[in-house]
Amino acid sequence: MSQTVIKVDQSTLKKMEQSYQPYQLNKQPPYTVFVAKHNGCTITAYQSGKVMFQGDRHSEEAGQWDKNLKSSSNETSNRSKQLPEVLNQDHIGSDEAGTGDYFGPITVGAVYATAKQQELLRELGVKDSKSMNDDTITRIVKDIVKTDITYSTVTLHNEKYNQLKKQNWSQVQMKAWMHHHAIQHVFNKLDHVSPSGIVIDQFCQPEVYYNKVRATKAKPHENITFLTKAESKSTCVAAASMLARYRFVKEMDQLSKKVGFSLQKGASPKVDQQIKRIINSKGEAFLNQIGKVHFANTKKAKS
Repeated sequence: MSQTVIKVDQSTLKKMEQSYQPYQLNKQPPYTVFVAKHNGCTITAYQSGKVMFQGDRHSEEAGQWDKNLKSSSNETSNRSKQLPEVLNQDHIGSDEAGTGDYFGPITVGAVYATAKQQELLRELGVKDSKSMNDDTITRIVKDIVKTDITYSTVTLHNEKYNQLKKQNWSQVQMKAWMHHHAIQHVFNKLDHVSPSGIVIDQFCQPEVYYNKVRATKAKPHENITFLTKAESKSTCVAAASMLARYRFVKEMDQLSKKVGFSLQKGASPKVDQQIKRIINSKGEAFLNQIGKVHFANTKKAKS
């Protein structure tokens, strides 16, 4: 559905609420001031001052409240032409976390959202999670799960990860397998809804992804768009990235309790020191439960 989004101050928002009062609907989603239907448009006003107009006359209706709409719409249109159309539609986004960390699992998140739900996600603060700390991500994810957004997370724990590595699985194959299943879980929850497409934060060439999924005896999904830095282009991928990171951090907290101290994220020399400490206190075999033992960090710590 075509739409226009504008930003207004609180004074204008109040005027809009009064103007659309006779046309307001009873249903009011979280973080909104009102939802109204007028002049062939659905108008959704958010507490932050963002107002979304949807329908055949969205631009005309929004233009009554934003005189600069024409120029900004042209800029938005030009930017949109450079990106896949699926980003402006309902779609499933998928992303992972934990692949470069010695300690902890790999986690994958998948999120389905309509265009309207994506606007709500942005209102909640969903954006590229690489610009946020873990506390901010946790706060936003707790808001996400309170909405009616459809999502799924998949976790590959360390023992299973290390077992697959011994079976000559590459990390790319593991990620492809996890993305496929996270996306399938979302499809299972959608019943008869057919998303306009799927967007995956690209970690390998598309044909490699399809081959790796087929190698796990699964049939790859169709209509997938692979994008580099997809979390900065797709709200659904950004939300999936945050869910994956949230799940990874939670798993790390549990592993830290297991070893008795806070485990370091990443794969730095500090990680090497912690590995050595764990080997001395619990034995090398214990690493199989909490780390990706094929990483070079293991060899460095032992030497």
